[in-house]
Amino acid sequence: MTTTPRTANFMDGTALAREIGDRTAARAAALTERTGKAPCLATVLVGEDPASVTYVKMKRNRCAKAGITSRHVELPADITTEQLVAALTELSEDPDVHGILLQHPVGEHIDERAAFEAIAPEKDVDGVTMTSFAAMGFGLPGFESCTPGGIMRLLDAYGVDPTGKRAVVVGRSAILGKPVGLLLLGRNATVTYCHSRTENLSEVIREADILVAAVGKPEFIRGEDIKDGAVVIDAGYNPGNVGDVHFESAAERAGLITPVPGGVGPMTIAVLLEQTVDAAERQTAA
Repeated sequence: MTTTPRTANFMDGTALAREIGDRTAARAAALTERTGKAPCLATVLVGEDPASVTYVKMKRNRCAKAGITSRHVELPADITTEQLVAALTELSEDPDVHGILLQHPVGEHIDERAAFEAIAPEKDVDGVTMTSFAAMGFGLPGFESCTPGGIMRLLDAYGVDPTGKRAVVVGRSAILGKPVGLLLLGRNATVTYCHSRTENLSEVIREADILVAAVGKPEFIRGEDIKDGAVVIDAGYNPGNVGDVHFESAAERAGLITPVPGGVGPMTIAVLLEQTVDAAERQTAA
């Protein structure tokens, strides 16, 4: 007797991002009508990295569709940390700017942490400052890192309650791996962080009820390592439009899985715009 392999249900980030975008646009319109000023997001780009240029253009286009004004600041690749900090400080002090996005990476010669910390916490709509990180860790009001925030919204939309679940995060970056683990822990998951030095990584992954792949290596996680029925969140994006998970083999075992593209990516931008309007509402109410 032959059996047909079970295929996971896709978590459609594109559709959910569209819903969030519609709500965000309605809020932006209401704020503009009430105050006479549209929410404004400043995007800062250092250098001319093609991928970064594309990402910033995409975000600015989404801003326009949502009724959010975008102010774009282009800086040379050889800018110093001090000059970048000065530019970000100026934007932080500008009352017409409600949110600031520093597109990263910014170049190895720049102290990226110093640059992030130049962003005023109330304008940190990308959730990259230590203030935002602390808010996520303590469960306090603040801005979430956008990709982790998008992941949590996907879980909610598909009825995945992290309470009591074993969540495994493969990756430990300050803007993805670490904060998504904090958000899952805050929702009562039991969280394990893994990374390049984790011993017996496959064995740890097999225990995951919720797996977040954020390691930055194409198709690094294979289907044979996925627990039957697990929720698989692929937060990777690599050349060739592939994620950090081998999609075809993982889909045969997962209960829910995010495709690449069309999963986590659209949610990241949706959260960025949502938090920009949050910031504008708070600042205009002050």
